[in-house]
Parts: sequence; C-alpha cells; structure tokens
Amino acid sequence: MLLEGQAVLRVPELVPIRYGRMMASPFTFFRGAALLMASDLSTTPNSGIMTQLCGDAHLSNFGVFGTAERKLVFDINDFDETLPGPWEWDVKRLAASFEVGTRNAGFTAQQRHETTLAVAEGYRKQMRGAAKARVLDAWYDRLDADRILSWVRAETEAKRAGKRQVKKAQAIMAKARTKDSVAVFAKLVREVDGELRIQADPPLVEPLEDLIGDVAARSRLEDSMRMLLQEYATTLAFENHPVKEFSFVHMARKVVGVGSVGTRAWILLLRGRDDGDPLVLQAKEAQESVLERYLGPSLYPSHGQRVVEGQRLLQASGDIFLGWQSVEGIDGVARDFYIRQLHDWKGSVDVDDIRPRGAKFYASMCGQALARAHARAGDRMAIAAYLGKGSRFDEAIATFSSAYAEQNERDYEAFVSAVTSGRIQAVTGI
Repeated sequence: MLLEGQAVLRVPELVPIRYGRMMASPFTFFRGAALLMASDLSTTPNSGIMTQLCGDAHLSNFGVFGTAERKLVFDINDFDETLPGPWEWDVKRLAASFEVGTRNAGFTAQQRHETTLAVAEGYRKQMRGAAKARVLDAWYDRLDADRILSWVRAETEAKRAGKRQVKKAQAIMAKARTKDSVAVFAKLVREVDGELRIQADPPLVEPLEDLIGDVAARSRLEDSMRMLLQEYATTLAFENHPVKEFSFVHMARKVVGVGSVGTRAWILLLRGRDDGDPLVLQAKEAQESVLERYLGPSLYPSHGQRVVEGQRLLQASGDIFLGWQSVEGIDGVARDFYIRQLHDWKGSVDVDDIRPRGAKFYASMCGQALARAHARAGDRMAIAAYLGKGSRFDEAIATFSSAYAEQNERDYEAFVSAVTSGRIQAVTGI
C-alpha cells in the first residue's frame, strides 16, 4: 500500500493520527492521498507542456495571507509536493477535490458539475488573459483583498452570489488580520519559572522537554536548532534580514494538516528586543515529493530548497521569513526543513460550511489562482493555446473529476477496511 510506504520515514507515534484524520470522510482521505492520485495521474495522457506544479492543489491548500507590503492576498499556500510536471495534474487534483468535497457536503450532481466547471473555466479564462498580458503584468498579477471584495460585490449584483458571500469574505479577511506572531504568542506561550515556554497540548503540541527527558540530548537538539536558524538566514531573500535580530527561546513539536501528519514540524519561539517582541516560526520537514517517483528526482540537493524555490516561483508574493536548511536530529539522521512564519494573516474557507453558490465562486477563485501560478512558472501562451476558447476543456475536467471521485471512494473504502481489519492502526478524534 502506497500510504504505508510513506509511513516509514515519519514519526511512528504520529502515523495513526494521520490515518485517523484520513478516516473522517472521503474528502479528508483525498487530502492525505496525494501520492495515490499522483500514481493514478501518471498513467493518464497529457499535453507535454510542463510548468512548476504545486503538487497538491486541493481546495484546502488555498487561502489568504499577508505579504511583505502588508497586503492581504489569496493564493496557493502549500508547496510540500512542488515539482516541475504536466500542468494538467494540478488542475485535475484541484477540480477533483471540489467534486469530492461537494459530495461530502451533500451537493446534487448538477451542483457538483457546475462547481468543477467553475474550476476549469476560471483556470482557462485566467490563463488566456495571462497569455495576452504584458510580461510583467502577468508576473505581478495577484488577487488582493480589495479585488476579492469588489469581485464578490459584482457577483452579488449579477445575482451569481448572495449577501452571505460578501459577509463570509469580509469575516475571513478580518479574522486573518488578527493572526500574527503576537496573537500566536498570546495563545501558545506561558511564563514558567520566569522563562517563556510553549504550552503543551498533547499530542498536537509537545514541548521539547516533554519529548526528550535526557537533558544532554535535549541540549544538543536545541543547539542544532540554533545552528539551523543561523544557517537558514543565509537562504533568505535579502541579507540584512530582521530574523537576525531575534534569538531562540523555546521549541515544541506540532502536528499539522492531514497529509503532513507524521512529518517533523516544530514551532520555534524567538525573542526580539524583549518578551513583548515575539516571532513564532515553523520549521517543517520536507521529504521527497510524491511526484518524484513518477516525474523524476528534484534538481535541488535539499527538499527544503525544492519547496522554497517552488513556492517563490509560484506565489505572487510570499513570506519574507521563508527559507530552508538541514539539521541532524538526536537520532543522528540529517533531515531537510523549510522555515516560515507560523501565522501571518492566514485565513481559509471553512469547507464544511460551504454552499453551492459560494462553492462555485470559490472554485473559480482557486482555478484563477492556480492559472496565475502556472503562468508565472511555465509557457502561458502554449497552455492558453491548448485550452482554446470554448468549454471543451471545462467539460473534460468536470467529467474526469466525477470519475475520479468514484475512484477515491473505492480507495477510501479499501482504506477503512484496512483499518477495521487491524492491518493499519488509526487514532480518531484528534
């Protein structure tokens, strides 16, 4: 089983949590099954036109976040699997995620079809626009908060969206602006014996001292993390970087996402001028992309670098703290990591609360965001020419999505059977 093969390099005690999260529904299974879909896509025909892929472009891997200019933008936000490949693979995974997700939400077949059509149509029209645009206009194009709200209002006036969508968009963006290092600090950090410490919430957040009882071993890992931070600074986008004004204070292991559960992820608490000047980073392990066994190995020596370089290419504007480094763990094994802010105005759509009109609008947004990324990273004129002006591509993607959702349900049932039989262990409710 492909999923069991992935577990070999993960933290053993966290793998059952991953499986438990995947068991929740066919959609959560789909989120964790990027490797399975890569295997399936590798057997399908493609145009031969390559671009930098997100690699896991499902609907929950898009959202809003803050830029260096303190603007709120909507874009792809997960690049763990990024690798050059056929542009269709990202589009198919995105559209299929909407088909699977809207089935989970109880949409009718017609509503699901319209939603997946919106993904493909949004992608196609955005790519054709990028092909006609000036080079720099295509590179700089992004969907910021003002454009999002203007678009939602226009859709409302045209009766393709309702007032609920306006309120939801405003609420998501307002909430996102409250999420930064200061807010994370207030939520996660407490003073213990005069020292700032990330508080435990096992098994989701476990401070280093709770994981490693041996003082000497713990000290070695802390020293390794300090070294990682020093060396990681050399991979940042500019030399005189504010991260150099912060010092390491504390660290804790964090369980993240669905597909990522079991990879090593650390919350890093740093201090600036004083305790009231925190920076909270995340150091997340970067393993081999699920695409590599089908598209060939990455050209980068570090998977952390692979993730960062892919993200920098695909995103219109990124996290100024994004960088990479490798570090040796207490087991003596060197692993690749990429580092970023834990929260910086991050916000996302609540998939469980999505309704048909909102789903179509969000599907179009995601399709357009993906097209912007592919247009920056690949041959936008060749892709646009392949797509054409009509809706044949849209219908083909919608048909594929419906068929793949059926495949996903069969895979999900086989997965649940493996858990029920005791072949694999799953821990639910975490």
